[in-house]
Amino acid sequence: MTNTYLPHVGGVARSVESFAHIYRRLGHRVLIVAPEFEGMPAVEADVVRMPAIVRFNSSDFSVPMPVPGRVSAAIDRFEAEVVHSHHPFLLGDTALRVASSRNLPVVFTHHTLYERYTHYVPGDSPAMKRFVIDLVVGYCNLCDAVIAPSESIQDLIAERGVTSPTVVIPTGVEVERFADGDGAAFRAAEGIAPEALVVGHVGRLAAEKNLDLLVRAVGRFLRERPEARFVVVGSGPSAEGVRARLEEWGVADRLHLTGTLTGSRLVDAYHAMDIFAFASCTETQGMVLTEAMAAGVPVVAVDAPGVREVVRDRENGRLVRGQDEEELALALAWVVDLDPAARERVADAVAATAGRFSLESTARKALDLYSMVRAGRLRRVGWLDGKAIEQSAWAKARRRVGEEWRILRNIASAVGESMMHPGENPEGKSTVEAD
Repeated sequence: MTNTYLPHVGGVARSVESFAHIYRRLGHRVLIVAPEFEGMPAVEADVVRMPAIVRFNSSDFSVPMPVPGRVSAAIDRFEAEVVHSHHPFLLGDTALRVASSRNLPVVFTHHTLYERYTHYVPGDSPAMKRFVIDLVVGYCNLCDAVIAPSESIQDLIAERGVTSPTVVIPTGVEVERFADGDGAAFRAAEGIAPEALVVGHVGRLAAEKNLDLLVRAVGRFLRERPEARFVVVGSGPSAEGVRARLEEWGVADRLHLTGTLTGSRLVDAYHAMDIFAFASCTETQGMVLTEAMAAGVPVVAVDAPGVREVVRDRENGRLVRGQDEEELALALAWVVDLDPAARERVADAVAATAGRFSLESTARKALDLYSMVRAGRLRRVGWLDGKAIEQSAWAKARRRVGEEWRILRNIASAVGESMMHPGENPEGKSTVEAD
């Protein structure tokens, strides 16, 4: 159950699609419950689409309006054994209700630092961020197990109070798929010379991705390297801001905004790059970083959770600490100026990193987790025990009421915590708000 799915392009949608693909290849069945999106296929196998508000608050997200009866009928036909939730609200609440009424275990993947996205919600404030953090922690503690995409996120949510069993399982990359691309054809189509130096970036073009720092650093780099080009793959509300910032540096004529790319076209784009640049600090894992490395591209990125598990400074690229555009530009230059022997060592490290994040390896870890929660080996005391009495109509009705109460209590608790600390930001430091 996920609030984002294809054709929406983003980390969660790609993670769900990737895992579902490999599960099916390994002989399992997967039912995906997701909102409607513009441009979605007319016919989809084992996908249930929910009516949704599209382009919520001028974003490229859809907000689903769950229809429990429709979901229930599909799941009854499907005979689900595990419910996997990918969001702590909306269809995430539906996941808890569905699991409770059927005595099924719930696994939740903590994909996102949700407090970094509250600017999409009217009334954004430190109290809102506090509320979101407490809501997510409470949701995690209603689940049988939580998947953290990186060790950094596992540590963070433990500090915040998550007590449910937590396992680190990143979304893997199909190494074979990204290893073979036609970068020359991509360059030719974009009018980029074969000998040009290409800095690339892939991702949603939105404020939370720290694009201003990235573009300032790349702009500085391009100004010093007249042979360099900047390929940006993605779309979003910040697209024109990227161009405007590079115009300030006088290098906008060397920007290539391709829009969203998928399939072989995306793989070709990676292969057209010499360096992959990344500045986001809101990721729980670096999916595009591992994709770039599977295509043989070294990465220059800002040190942040989910990034530092992939990028090793001066080994498979550069990891820049802080928010300094000059340091980021110098890191790009470091990669370009490597001598042949050092370049080969970096290339070997890039390939080794991609191998560690193979999709089949991470999918098997997730399947092992499903087996554990199905067997009850991770369930906590007080969760549904599956005894015969629990299968009665009375017990099922009681569980539904209980699940609604737990969801409401979690929301109430999060509201209470946020209102008790109105002058604190998510890290617990005092703030001063203007009138």
